[in-house]
Amino acid sequence: MASKDKDQGKALGRGIGALFADVSEPASEESVVELTLNDIHANPYQPRRHFDQTALKELSQSIEKSGVFQPIIVRQPDAEIAKYEIIAGERRFRASKLAGQTTIPAIVRDVTEEQMMEVAVLENLQREDLTPLEEAEAYDSLMKKLKLTQAEVSKRLGKSRPYIANYLRLLGLPEEVKPFIQKGQLSMGQARTLLALKDKSKLVSLAKRAIADNLTVRQLEQIVTRYNGETKEPAKKTVVKKSPYIRASEEQLQEKFGTSVSIQAKTNKQDEGKIEIPYLSNEDLTRILEILNIDLN
Repeated sequence: MASKDKDQGKALGRGIGALFADVSEPASEESVVELTLNDIHANPYQPRRHFDQTALKELSQSIEKSGVFQPIIVRQPDAEIAKYEIIAGERRFRASKLAGQTTIPAIVRDVTEEQMMEVAVLENLQREDLTPLEEAEAYDSLMKKLKLTQAEVSKRLGKSRPYIANYLRLLGLPEEVKPFIQKGQLSMGQARTLLALKDKSKLVSLAKRAIADNLTVRQLEQIVTRYNGETKEPAKKTVVKKSPYIRASEEQLQEKFGTSVSIQAKTNKQDEGKIEIPYLSNEDLTRILEILNIDLN
């Protein structure tokens, strides 16, 4: 989690400062109007699917008692029709409806769909409200709807390319497994480990086992390694103790490529060896080549 927070800090220092402050925060000279809640719709690009109902109820009680202190930000897609889409403030919108309110203070702003989509992602990343799967879907949505590459999304959001790639890999999980991530039953680390399983027919059952037995990421990695047949005849293998430098290098490469990476030194020459980067499919190989900036087209 610490590495994620660090990466997000870099992203939001740049992204929010350049975009979020200009679009989602009310400006002092703008006028606040009362809009009918029934004329307002959620941001179609909102990546967050689930809202904490307890926190929402507490906010609704506050609104019922004292009203909405900060106006929401909306846009009007069609100037001829009094219908609005939320740019920022969906929690206040939902809580107001829950409190039985009929109107809400709002600021109408002229915002493009592209800006609206970016703000929806940035706002939620800033608050760290997204589940790993919602975050992955947000990046995927940016790529598809704005026709961006992973590298372009990485640059626009200020995140590393491997970071984006690791989250996008979650979308390749079976549909039966995705709810486990959404509900917090499986962590990001566990999901990434499951993706390394070669026999995909075992993935769902192993995911359920990880939850039932409360397996750690390390325990799950050992099971996946065994399933992949990578521990056959260990007694016949010459074990070479890896130096702290080699182990640290492996960890950095694993983080960069989002997959297991092995550095094998020669038994007779510790300063020579090979780096092994496994891939799970042609798509996964293409992802790794993109990280290496290798274009085969």
